[in-house]
Amino acid sequence: MTTLDTQSLEATLTHKRSGLLAQLAALRGGAPSRAEASEAHFAHREDSQAQTATERDLEFALDDHESTELRRVNAALQRLANGSYGLCADCGVAIAPARLQAAPEAERCVPCQEALERT
Repeated sequence: MTTLDTQSLEATLTHKRSGLLAQLAALRGGAPSRAEASEAHFAHREDSQAQTATERDLEFALDDHESTELRRVNAALQRLANGSYGLCADCGVAIAPARLQAAPEAERCVPCQEALERT
C-alpha cells in the first residue's frame, strides 16, 4: 500500500470517526442513563409503556451500533499508527485494497471474516 493510499484511508477513517462521535453525542445529548430510562419507563402509564420501551430499545440499539463502529474505526487508526494496518488480524495476509477502500476499518481479509461469521 502506498503512502498516498494510507493517507487517504486515514483521512476517511478520521472523517468517519468524527461523524460517529457527532452521532453518539446527538443520541446521548441529554439522554438519561439506562438505569434512569428504566425507572422512567416504569413511571409511565400502562398504555404508553410498550411504545416507550420500543423507543428506548431503539435508542439503545443505535447507541450500541455507533459505539461498536467507533471502536472499530479507532482500532483501525491505531493499526495505522503502529504499522499493522492492512494485515489480517487472523492470518496476517494483506487485506485486499478494494476491501480496505470499501471498509477501511476492516481488520480481517474476506476469507477470515467469512469464517468468523460462520461460527
